[in-house]
Amino acid sequence: MATPRTISFHTLGCKLNFSETSSIRRQFEGAGYSTVDFNQSADIYVINTCSVTDFADKKCRYEVRRALKHSPDAKVIIIGCYAQLKPKEISEIPGVDLVLGAAEKFNILNYIDDLVHTHGKGLIKAGEVTEAKTFIDSFSIGDRTRSFLKVQDGCDYKCTFCTIPQARGKSRSDTIDNVVDNARKIAESGVKEIVLTGVNLGDFGNGTAVIEGTKPKKEAMFIDLIKELDKVEGIDRYRISSIEPNLCTDEVIDFVAESNRFLPHFHIPLQSGSDKILKLMSRRYLSNLYASRVAKIKSVMPHCCIGVDVIVGFPGETEEDFLVTYNFLKDLDVSYFHVFTYSERANTPASQMGDTVDMGERRRRNEMLRILSTKKKRAFYEQFVGHKKPVLIEHSKEEGKVTGFTDNYIKVSLPESDEYSEGEIVMVSLDNINDEKVHCSLS
Repeated sequence: MATPRTISFHTLGCKLNFSETSSIRRQFEGAGYSTVDFNQSADIYVINTCSVTDFADKKCRYEVRRALKHSPDAKVIIIGCYAQLKPKEISEIPGVDLVLGAAEKFNILNYIDDLVHTHGKGLIKAGEVTEAKTFIDSFSIGDRTRSFLKVQDGCDYKCTFCTIPQARGKSRSDTIDNVVDNARKIAESGVKEIVLTGVNLGDFGNGTAVIEGTKPKKEAMFIDLIKELDKVEGIDRYRISSIEPNLCTDEVIDFVAESNRFLPHFHIPLQSGSDKILKLMSRRYLSNLYASRVAKIKSVMPHCCIGVDVIVGFPGETEEDFLVTYNFLKDLDVSYFHVFTYSERANTPASQMGDTVDMGERRRRNEMLRILSTKKKRAFYEQFVGHKKPVLIEHSKEEGKVTGFTDNYIKVSLPESDEYSEGEIVMVSLDNINDEKVHCSLS
């Protein structure tokens, strides 16, 4: 078989996956491959999968079919969290040629020759997740207006609903020096905003070498990182993608409040406002700590946007437990929610708990929180109508418009103009709210 020269990538899931896909894409381009859009014909398709919900299987199958529709004779490679968790199941999907696990995906070029021998049967190259011991750095460039920079991987927490430790292994991190070097490379490409990504970002420092002869306390490691990144010239904006409430220390919050580069935007997983459910989930905090973190942020950054992850329908969650969560969030000074309907994940303690919540009831609770989230976001946006804010200009699918986010994560829409272009940061006036966006004009 002649060496394939066109390749296409599709990413499911989180910002961490996007950073890794981008780095793998650059490996192939360095080896002489041409990257094409996933909706075009290619010799090889690489699908980077997610395992957070029970839709992973359906999504994976759908994307395989979509790829082969464009190029029936193409080779299909599956990588990512789902590939580590269910390699045999994926290998049996019609059209899949190769499945690579967590420790193998970054060596993907070494397995390309194996595609000659697949003969319609998916080969599996996925060892035990314990083999994923080293940290492989990644960052995205050329995919989006902002860059996703991976600084941490894996997780040592044992939340009873989560498969991520099974898919990505133990917590491990890059070194501060290497993260700073990668940030400088990103700056040289002209990108103005970096989003720091990881599985448990606040746990940064686990697995790194001793720094300057002394290993700081675990909770201080992330603060060391962001202090060094704040000095990198050429990057105007950093966002912290997500940080656990028990790791979002006063020191981190105060530093972000004083920084000119780290933006007033936190995304902090809650999962439940009920202490009973938090204990069943084996989370490392209770609701009072979460509320104190929000109060601390708002005391030093009243304009800060705070996003929340929440799960509904966890085993044992009664209507009373759900209403505790609902009212906790209603009274909390946060800006939006990402609401997840609990889904049973194989080999997790939660899947064995019993006392399951009816799926229809799970969906009802999800909808209630989504409606509340919409109201919260609207109320947050309304505070800033009539104000001026800096916005990073991005592409919009709406004809004649560009879009973007303010420093405090308000989504805005602007008319296209020769006065600004994609990737620039411009000052705008926030005029009025419509369709969950704030319509703006150049300030």
